[in-house]
Amino acid sequence: MDTNPALPGRSLAGPRTVYNSDHEMFRDQVRRFFEKHIVPFHRQWERDGIVPRSVWLEAGSAGLLCPMLSEEYGGAGADFGYSAIIIEEIARTNCTGPGFPLHSDIVVPYIADLATEQRKRDWLPGMARGEIIGAIAMTEPGMGSDLKAMRTTARREGDEYVISGSKTFISNGQLADLVIVCAKTDPSAGRKGISLICVPADAPGFTKGRNLEKIGLHAQDTSELFFEDVRVPVANLLGEENKGFNYLIRNLPQERLVIAVRAAMGMEVMLEKTVAYTKERQAFGQPVIDFQHNRFKLADAKAQATMFRVFADHCLALHLRGELTVELAATAKLLGAEMQNRLFDDFLQLHGGYGYMAEYEIGRAWADARIGRIYGGSSEIMREIIGRTL
Repeated sequence: MDTNPALPGRSLAGPRTVYNSDHEMFRDQVRRFFEKHIVPFHRQWERDGIVPRSVWLEAGSAGLLCPMLSEEYGGAGADFGYSAIIIEEIARTNCTGPGFPLHSDIVVPYIADLATEQRKRDWLPGMARGEIIGAIAMTEPGMGSDLKAMRTTARREGDEYVISGSKTFISNGQLADLVIVCAKTDPSAGRKGISLICVPADAPGFTKGRNLEKIGLHAQDTSELFFEDVRVPVANLLGEENKGFNYLIRNLPQERLVIAVRAAMGMEVMLEKTVAYTKERQAFGQPVIDFQHNRFKLADAKAQATMFRVFADHCLALHLRGELTVELAATAKLLGAEMQNRLFDDFLQLHGGYGYMAEYEIGRAWADARIGRIYGGSSEIMREIIGRTL
C-alpha cells in the first residue's frame, strides 16, 4: 500500500484506526468538493479577504456543514469524526478561508445544546444549509484570554436584554448572520456573571467594523463588532443566565481538538511537500536533500510529526467516546501548535528564498499556522491548565 500520508486512511504512523469505512467514504466526498469548489479559487479569496457566501451554500448543499447536528434540525446526526475529516481536508489543501469548523463545531453545538426549542428551529436548519453563518464573540480590545476583564454588558429590561460593548478578532465576523455574544449579566460577579446571548446581524444597534488585516489566514474574514444598546429577546439567551463561563469551559476541549487535528495533518502534508522540493532543488551541484544537515532536519521532522499523529488520533478517539479531558485537549493544542510552528519554520528555511514568496505554499502555511499558538487559548494558558494538574 502507498505510504503517502495524504491518502485516506494513512498517516506517517501507518494505517489509522480512528476512522471507519463510512468516515473514509465521506472523506472522498469532502476531497472532491474541495478540489472543485475551493482549491481553484482560494488564492483569489485571499486577495479579496473573504470567502463568497455562495461557497457556504454549496457546502451546506453537499452536507459539509454541521455533520454532528441531529437530522431533526437538518444535520446528519454523525459523530465528530466527520467534522475531523473536514478539518483535515482544510489542512491538506491549506485552504484556510472557509470558517466551516468554527461554524459547525464551535458555534452550532452551543445552540444545539442550550437554545430553546423554538430558537433551535429558527436557526439550526438554516445553519446546516449555509444560509445562516455563525460566529462567537468573546475577545475584547485589551482583554486577551482574561474573561474576568470582559466589559460588554447585557442588562435585562422586561423581556429583552440590552447589550452594550465591543468585540475584536471575531472570525466569520463579516459574514456572520448570527453571533453568540459573551456578555456580563452580573458585572460584579466576574467570571460567574457571564452569559451567552445570540444576536442576529440585523439587530438595531449591532454594527460590524472593518475586516481586519492579518499576517495570515487572509481569506478568512475577521472583524470588530460593536453593540450600542442592542435589544434582543430574553429567549435568545443560551442556557441559564450567569452560567456562560461554565458552558465555555465545557465546549473548549472540542475547540482545542480542532486546532490539534488541523496541526497534525498540516505537518504531515507540508513535510511531504518539503521532501519533494528538496529532492528537486539543486544547490552546489546536488539535491538539497543530499546535504546531511538537511536530511537530518527532515528526519527529525518526520519523527516528531509521526509522534504527534499518534497522540492526536488518540485524543480524537477519546473524544469520540466522550472521554477527552480538559487537560488532554490543552496538551494536544499546546503540542500541536508549537510543533507545527517550529517545523513549518524549518520547512520554509529548506525552501530558501522561494519559501518567503507568497506563491509557494509553505510561506502561506507558515503565516497561517502562527495563530495556532494564540487562538483557542494561548500556549501560555494551555501550560497554566496543564500546570494546575501537577
